[in-house]
Amino acid sequence: PQAKLIFTISLLLGTTITISSNHWIMAWAGLEINTLAILPMISKSHHPRAIEAATKYFLTQATASALVLFSSMTNAWYTGQWDITQLTHPTSCLILTSAIAMKLGLVPFHFWFPEVLQGSPLITGLLLSTMMKFPPITLLFMTSPSLNSTLLTCMALLSAALGGWMGLNQTQIRKILAFSSISHLGW
Repeated sequence: PQAKLIFTISLLLGTTITISSNHWIMAWAGLEINTLAILPMISKSHHPRAIEAATKYFLTQATASALVLFSSMTNAWYTGQWDITQLTHPTSCLILTSAIAMKLGLVPFHFWFPEVLQGSPLITGLLLSTMMKFPPITLLFMTSPSLNSTLLTCMALLSAALGGWMGLNQTQIRKILAFSSISHLGW
């Protein structure tokens, strides 16, 4: 019970840090706290499928976090700004768009999400589909004036279409929920 409380508080803390930060390092730290807090919840059952889901989640989120950090460092190198709203370098914008899409599970970076949700307990899957989406969506909203709107629109349309289409072919409820989440992220 105490460990579950610590992980829940860490999830709330990481989400709050990312949502309320205006500096890239603090936003990245909040994303990392979230990732490290949800991993034990995914692998709690010690089932091979849960361990595989936790490993896939960790690798995907670590890659996306590294891209967020690389994007912010590239922007700071060229502009001298670490402020989230001052993302102006085009390469940084492209890398950040990819990183946020990977963290959210948007098409074409969606392959990890159904597998992770399938291997997770139901309550953890609920957290992955809802609360774990808030920090990346907040970063997306804060940087949206700087991001490539054509690329975001293409990802949104593909997510809405592919999520709905792939969900039709599923018989497992968690995968249906995963593709529903992908589709709704597009909308």
